[in-house]
Amino acid sequence: MIDLFAGCGGLSEGFRSTNLYRPMAAVEVDLFAAATYAANFGEDHVHYGDIADWVKGDLPDADVVVGGPPCQGFSNLGAKREDDERNELWERYVDTLVKVRPKAFLLENVDRFLRTRQFRELVSQFENNGELADYNYDVKVLKATDLGSPQLRRRAIVIGTRKDFDKIPIPSTEVSVAAWKTVKHALGDLEPRIPQGRVDLPKEREYSVFGRTVPGVYTAADLHITRNYTELSQQRFSAIPTGGNRFDLPEQLKAPCWKKHTTGSGDVMGRLVWSKPSVTIRTEFFKPEKGRYLHPDENRALSHLEAARLQGFPDNFKWCGTKLEIARQIGNAVPVELAAALARHIAACLRST
Repeated sequence: MIDLFAGCGGLSEGFRSTNLYRPMAAVEVDLFAAATYAANFGEDHVHYGDIADWVKGDLPDADVVVGGPPCQGFSNLGAKREDDERNELWERYVDTLVKVRPKAFLLENVDRFLRTRQFRELVSQFENNGELADYNYDVKVLKATDLGSPQLRRRAIVIGTRKDFDKIPIPSTEVSVAAWKTVKHALGDLEPRIPQGRVDLPKEREYSVFGRTVPGVYTAADLHITRNYTELSQQRFSAIPTGGNRFDLPEQLKAPCWKKHTTGSGDVMGRLVWSKPSVTIRTEFFKPEKGRYLHPDENRALSHLEAARLQGFPDNFKWCGTKLEIARQIGNAVPVELAAALARHIAACLRST
C-alpha cells in the first residue's frame, strides 16, 4: 500500500493491523506528523515534503493507494473556502493513481467533500477520456461507529477499482445503535486519575529523523496528561452532570456570551457518557469550550491518551512533537478501526476476484 497525506498514520495503522498489507511509501508535508509516522512504520519509505515533488519521481508499485487530501477548505469548522489551495491537492492523488495504477484505491474526506466542485471534477475523471477512465468507483458517507469505532465520526469514502477486477462496493453498514462501541469500550480499563501537576510531556526527549530533531518519542503513559484549570473552570465542570453541557450551569457560572445565547450547540462544555460513543475527536479535544470533551466522571477534559484511544490507536503507538502538535495529529487522524474494516473489505474483494 501507499499512504498519501499520511499524517501520523491512522490509515496505515488500520491497514497494518489486519496483517494483510505492507507500507511501500508514505507522503506527509508536516514534520511532526511525518516523524510520528516514521517512528511507527520506518523512515526509509517516508517522503517528508510536498507531494507535488514526490509524484514527479519514480514511484513504487502498490496494490492499493490510500489517503485523505487535506480537508480544511471543505470542513464545516471555520470558513469554508472553495479557493483554498489545499482543496486542489486531490489532483496530486489522481496523479499518483495514474503513475502507480493500483488494483484499488481508497480516498477519504469530510462528508461535505461530496458537495464540492472538487468532487464533481474528481468524478469527471472516471468518464471516457478521463485520467481514471479505466477505474470503477463507489462512494458513500460512513459513520465510524458502524465499522467498530467508539466515535461518532462521519467520513466520505470513495473506493476505486481497476476495471480488470470486480468493482469493490462500499461495505454495507446496517449496524444497530446497541452494537456500537462506547467510551467505556475505549477507556474503561484505563485508570482515569492523572497525577496532580502532570500537564506536560517528559522533558529533554529527542528523536532524530529526516536530518532533523523533534521532541519524542512518547507512548501511552506519557500522553496521560491534563491542564492547569482555574477555580472558575473547575466549578463549572463540577456543575455539569453526565451527558450535560453549558446549559446545565447555574447563572452565576455562565460566561456572559452564554447568557445571551440560550440555543446553539449542545456539545459546548459537554460531558461524555460511558454508555455512548464519543463525539468526533477534533484537534482541540483538550478544550471543553470546544465541544463535548469532558471526562465522563472527572472534572477535566480528555487527556491525549484518552483521545488517541477513542481514535483507535494502540497504547504502544509512538508519538513525536509538542503537546499541541500531537493533539493536532490525533484529531486529524482517520479512526483506526474504520481504516481496518475498510482494509479487510478491500482485501477480501480483491482476493475473490
